[in-house]
Amino acid sequence: MITVDADDPTPPFEQIRAALAAEITSGRLAGGHRLPTVRQIAGDLHVAVGTAARAYRELEEAGLVETRRSQGTLVRHDQIEAFDLDQATAELVRTIPRDQVALAEVLKAVETAWNLANSD
Repeated sequence: MITVDADDPTPPFEQIRAALAAEITSGRLAGGHRLPTVRQIAGDLHVAVGTAARAYRELEEAGLVETRRSQGTLVRHDQIEAFDLDQATAELVRTIPRDQVALAEVLKAVETAWNLANSD
């Protein structure tokens, strides 16, 4: 869920842009997913329509979304990076001191983290 923090010094349009970009690049918003209208997201987040429009415009300039007449703003299919499980696993394993942690402990820690992340 995207939020705008009024106490954050980051401009609201940038908070919206960054949050949507993270959702898109992580794959949580799939290619072809239709974003809310500018007016809808502005209303939901209690920001000016121009603020939401700027966030969408910057996402479009970055190539993450495209706006089509009568279809709205859609996540581009070709800009979503595929998640590489093997690479992510290799990076995790490289950071764990094998002489201090048993494989069973690593597996349990991953399972716990997975369950916590998916309980939201």
